[in-house]
Amino acid sequence: MAAQARWEERYQKGDTPWETGQPSSELQCVLVEADIQPCRALELGCGTGASAVWLAQQGFEVTALDLSQLAIDRARQRGNEAGVGINFIIADVLKPPAELTGPFDFIFDRGCYHVVRREDVTAYLATVRSLTRPGTLGLVLTGNAREPHEPGPPVVAEEQIRAELGVLFDIVRLREFRFDQSQADDKRFLGWSCLVRRRKDN
Repeated sequence: MAAQARWEERYQKGDTPWETGQPSSELQCVLVEADIQPCRALELGCGTGASAVWLAQQGFEVTALDLSQLAIDRARQRGNEAGVGINFIIADVLKPPAELTGPFDFIFDRGCYHVVRREDVTAYLATVRSLTRPGTLGLVLTGNAREPHEPGPPVVAEEQIRAELGVLFDIVRLREFRFDQSQADDKRFLGWSCLVRRRKDN
């Protein structure tokens, strides 16, 4: 699988500027602001698991997936060192395995959507639909087309987010934020923080 090999190579080389070693600060803010209580949670594209571990420490029942074997190995080690139980799965969000079953009450996506939408946004939405239920909340963090940059996270325009995620979700709140910086990079890229709720009519 070309995509899997590409991500594996990036983790092997340490070319992972999105890996800060800390849970997403925007995730932490939103959970407080939206009063999201511990529930069954899914992280799409968890990397080495810092946010997944933090969610588990807050009392969430966490399943987390990533395409990279090396990332998941490191995430499992992080979870073990933190003393939390997390179901880490090596999986392609566009072709989820049978072992990945919902429904989940909360989903977190820090940068998975803005990558895979360029390959097959319909498959991404089908996966999310199969793993959620009406009322499921989600937090999707994406690059922001209002501040183009290269290199950096793929960027998405506001109208694209509303058109694509709006197929399945009501957009509860869409705001700009800046991604946490890695130790190797002092650049904080502009992003979109999109809080969504799964509609009852789909």
